[in-house]
Amino acid sequence: MSRISVRGFAVASATAVTTVGAVVGVASGSQASVANTEATAADATIADIPAGQQAQVQTASLTQQADSASSQADAAALKSAQESARKAAAETAQSKKDAADQAKAKKDAEQRAKEQAASRSAVRDASDFLVKASYSIAETQAMARQMMASDQFQCFSHIVDHESGWNYRATNSSSGAYGLVQALPGSKMSSAGSDWQTNPATQIKWGLNYMNDRYGSPCGAWSFWQANSWY
Repeated sequence: MSRISVRGFAVASATAVTTVGAVVGVASGSQASVANTEATAADATIADIPAGQQAQVQTASLTQQADSASSQADAAALKSAQESARKAAAETAQSKKDAADQAKAKKDAEQRAKEQAASRSAVRDASDFLVKASYSIAETQAMARQMMASDQFQCFSHIVDHESGWNYRATNSSSGAYGLVQALPGSKMSSAGSDWQTNPATQIKWGLNYMNDRYGSPCGAWSFWQANSWY
């Protein structure tokens, strides 16, 4: 058997000290002090202790090791549980945030849809305007504002600015394009009304329908115009 030092056991364990003390004579009636016994035991080895008492010392050692291992295992288990709890809390918080973001996005979309519906319901048709012999630019623009959703007017206005400068009688001498939106040929606008040559409201109606059908909206048409200088 190897000579394993029992210094730690003699000092740390009362049971081990008593056992080692028995080996050096305390148990047999020696008058030596317990302190001397502990000092002697501190320098003893397993081989110096009788076999039965070796078992007691080794049992104390194993018990101490088991207690240490148990404490380490408990600490590791606690750390693992805390980490799992932290991750679960983070995941829960993220899930709540995602749900809140989705709810907000849905609410915003519904609000926009209501606003757009309200805007469309307020749109007037070309036939709603009084027919006159002539119209100023301001009057023509006021008609346009009332005939489309408010968020589309600026895009429509940009196109008309470039195409005719809001002159509902504008004619392109080269191509024959006519009116506010420079329909080519101008007679295409007859589908919106027979007075397409003299009524800006009719031209606006036709131009708006054209932009919606081909580009989805006046703003879609304006995006295309910016990239191509025509629409």
